[in-house]
Amino acid sequence: MKIGIVLYPTYGGSGVVATELGKFLAKNGHEIHFITYSQPVRLGAFTENIFYHEVAVSDYPLFDYEPYETVLASKMVDVVKHEGLDLLHVHYAIPHASAAFMAREILRSQNIVIPFVTTLHGTDITLVGKDSSFEPVITFCLNQSDAVTAVSESLKKDTYQHFSTTREIHVIPNFISVKKQLVPELGIRRRYALDDEPILCHISNFRKVKRVEDVLKVFNKVNEKIPSKMLLVGDGPERYKLEEACRELNLCDRVKFIGKIRDTDEVLRIADLFILPSETESFGLAALEALAVGVPVISSNTGGIPEVNLNGKTGFLSNVGDVDDMAKNAIYILEDPNRLKQFRINAVEQAKVFSIESVVNQYVDLYTSLLK
Repeated sequence: MKIGIVLYPTYGGSGVVATELGKFLAKNGHEIHFITYSQPVRLGAFTENIFYHEVAVSDYPLFDYEPYETVLASKMVDVVKHEGLDLLHVHYAIPHASAAFMAREILRSQNIVIPFVTTLHGTDITLVGKDSSFEPVITFCLNQSDAVTAVSESLKKDTYQHFSTTREIHVIPNFISVKKQLVPELGIRRRYALDDEPILCHISNFRKVKRVEDVLKVFNKVNEKIPSKMLLVGDGPERYKLEEACRELNLCDRVKFIGKIRDTDEVLRIADLFILPSETESFGLAALEALAVGVPVISSNTGGIPEVNLNGKTGFLSNVGDVDDMAKNAIYILEDPNRLKQFRINAVEQAKVFSIESVVNQYVDLYTSLLK
């Protein structure tokens, strides 16, 4: 199949999943055309069966805001016509689904039939989508999509609750490539912690919804009982407040701000515990990435996280904001090496449920049914 994938090319979960989906499909013989405004961060080097089409928006003085949606629709029309695409797969509803609808209708007027799949990733529904100014457009585009998928049962439920969509929503979860090599590089680990010091880790875009200050509160309580180190990976609007809180708690020698990195595997491999106290997570891809390398997860119980992190088996779930419970659960895992080892084993087994091989086949089956 020749598939056009429309995505946000950044570090966010939707962009990462869309890029990894395209790379895996290309490896299995499908021709993939990424359509977006810059090269996806996870795309990497030149790869067989993968093509990138940049959406360039002109800086015209008449416009206060660049008309990205219109230019994107035009680019989609161009790529479909001249590359002979069979199908479009758009990730994140705004504005990709509406641009795909425009492109499909333009192509239909030229007797070219192109179905499009819309995948909902979370904040396009649970945050941005709840804005009343977007609701009519999102509802229309969901109903006009040839197929709609959501990354969790929780997100599917939220979509039906907030939008008057008549379209069936297929749940196809996010996925992971479970690596065989789980042994951390001791040389790298020793740069951050002594051999007997546990390492806790958090990865996000440091927005309010991630509750990154709770990460620090949990770590502070854990560190009082078990001397530990904390690695904070990412960046964003809450970083300044986090650095300030770190100084106030006198934890600067214990907490390391790593910043944004493309491949978080190496950080996760030296961690003993992953902290995810988010206000809302439609899936919890960061948690799955941690489980895949054998790192138990201490998380909130919101959204789709309980579908990924199994309470008492791969980690623990707590109510949003309950830092005392999160710290207690973290200490419970870390204070017994044998207990930590069993949680690590359970984590990898759970991650296998979301293996890229099994999940991508669900997308392929959906594509095939549309093309029939």
